Amino acid sequence: MFATEIRYTGFHRGAWVLGIWLALAGPAMAQAEAPASPQSGQPLSERLAEASSQLRNLYAVRDDRPIWRDGDTVDALIESLKGLDADGLSPSDYRPDELQAASRSALMEGASRDARARFEVRASRTLLAALTHLQRGKVDPHRIDDDWDLSIEPPSLDLAAISQALDAGKVSAAIDLARPPYEPYDQLREGLARYRDIERQGGWPALMSLEEPLRPGDTSEGVTALRERLAAIGNTQVVAADEGYYPAVELRAPEPRVYDQALVDAVKRFQRHHLLADDGVVGPRTLDALNMSVDRRIDQIRANMERARWLLHGLPESFVLVDIAGYDLRYFRPNGDTWRSRIVVGQPYRRTPSLRSEITHLTVNPTWTVPPTIMREDVLPEVRRNLDYLERKNLSVLSPSGEGLDPENVDWSNPGGVMLRQQAGPNNPLGQLVVRFPNDHMVYLHDTPSRGLFNRSQRALSSGCIRVEGVLELAQLLFDDTGTEADARRLIADGKTRNVLLKRHVPVVLHYWTVQPEPDGELAFRPDIYDRDDALIDALDRSVAL
Repeated sequence: MFATEIRYTGFHRGAWVLGIWLALAGPAMAQAEAPASPQSGQPLSERLAEASSQLRNLYAVRDDRPIWRDGDTVDALIESLKGLDADGLSPSDYRPDELQAASRSALMEGASRDARARFEVRASRTLLAALTHLQRGKVDPHRIDDDWDLSIEPPSLDLAAISQALDAGKVSAAIDLARPPYEPYDQLREGLARYRDIERQGGWPALMSLEEPLRPGDTSEGVTALRERLAAIGNTQVVAADEGYYPAVELRAPEPRVYDQALVDAVKRFQRHHLLADDGVVGPRTLDALNMSVDRRIDQIRANMERARWLLHGLPESFVLVDIAGYDLRYFRPNGDTWRSRIVVGQPYRRTPSLRSEITHLTVNPTWTVPPTIMREDVLPEVRRNLDYLERKNLSVLSPSGEGLDPENVDWSNPGGVMLRQQAGPNNPLGQLVVRFPNDHMVYLHDTPSRGLFNRSQRALSSGCIRVEGVLELAQLLFDDTGTEADARRLIADGKTRNVLLKRHVPVVLHYWTVQPEPDGELAFRPDIYDRDDALIDALDRSVAL
């Protein structure tokens, strides 16, 4: 608490309102204390129009009453701003020390009305910036990701509730009102605290490079370091085997240099959480994941908390969520159940975009028209080498209007608007069913004849669309949950190509997470298949002008 504080008792309300709006209007207006002449700047009305609407609305719900009237409330603001580190934000962005220094002169006895009003506005602007960053994110994803096609809704702050919390001096409660109120965000926040605690304790030991993979039963000095490494992230915690989790490692094993079964099971658990083949063999990829520094893991958590702030607002109760980096699809059904499946996503040079749309219809027994990118980069080179490629792949040649063409009569060095189409059938790249939703990227969910790909741990293998394991089951759930009278298997069995419109559209979100909370409380770290983390971390670390 400051030694001196301003008390507004007896401070004329009209003078306060004039002072605050002059401060909102800008330095020149506050000094002039009157509408500016053409020579001295913009008219007052124009300057007021430039003020933040949030700021004006905050004071509107307060009937223009000041907020920062005493040192205790300012102290609470400073403490809350510094506490934003727990959300992966940079407290330095909000300049809490500068704000505290400015408050000492603004709140001291005898300070001018203008000084008080200017500090009032500065503190409130800072608070609202922090609340906005916490609710919607600090970074504009469009500036760092060309494949981003999700709109970020404007902040939706409960200014009345925030005002009440501030009147009670509970700035932290006002901060809590902006934080995404979803369990995954809370789990990431808890994980960030845990990994920062690991960092304070010195991190974890780096494991020596291995001439050969470490296999169950091996004896090595590196096994002891492996035990310590897994213990650092909580793998010594006991977990129930009947819940499907791997048993914990015993740190104080009778033979600490022996790669025993308990340690193998802990490695398998680690591999599963890092989208590695959970075979218990410590090879190069597992070793790389184990040796990732705690600093890097902290940055990854921060990046994914920002992604959560972008996404976790305005979500319906029932929707389809495609987790691109996790190769995972979840359908949150209206009845509260969740259907989950493995997926295949776009290769790094043909990325699956982040977007939000609505599933409108399904195509049963689809034909496949070769998309422009695949046509240009994959198919045309093959056709130019050998025209028999078309017959081998069962591709028909069509004019732009859909009329059949003789492949021999096409100039394949410059085919123009020629289309290639594969008829429905078991070898069609789209399989037996496509789930469609409008988007500018021409991507969709679909079946595949290459079902063995779902068994791979790393599944960035497609040309941008999402292949879904068990998509027929998903289709039937969509039919049932939207009141669409259709039997997916019966429609497929009759062999006809047709579109089936859903009676109600189902929201779908395609998003990119490289850290995901798991049901057992651990954080799953995924490979950054599209190299998106670094740009986001750099943007988070960049200071912003408030």
